[in-house]
Amino acid sequence: MSTRDINILQGTLDLMVLRTLQTMGPQHGFGLAKRIQTISGGALDLNQGSLYPALLRLEHRGWISSRWGVSDANRKAKFYEITRAGRRQMEHETEDWERTVEIMARFLRPAE
Repeated sequence: MSTRDINILQGTLDLMVLRTLQTMGPQHGFGLAKRIQTISGGALDLNQGSLYPALLRLEHRGWISSRWGVSDANRKAKFYEITRAGRRQMEHETEDWERTVEIMARFLRPAE
């Protein structure tokens, strides 16, 4: 994964992929990478060496499923979709991240 401005904490890519699939519906890898780059304001530029192993890992865990289809460019592509187990995992990870952000915000506030 190449990043321009920030480093990705381990495990955050899974949540980004799951959330993107929940929001946008089935996507192929290139579409996922572009959407994550857009949402990050260009700060995250995923490459195949980071995205596809993550997709394989998520599929192996049962959090996403895949099927072959045809992309908008009329090319054969593998489309990924979030599963029921993936939705539960995404909710759990979202709660964890919200708590983490809340805790970190306390540390980043000016001292009283």
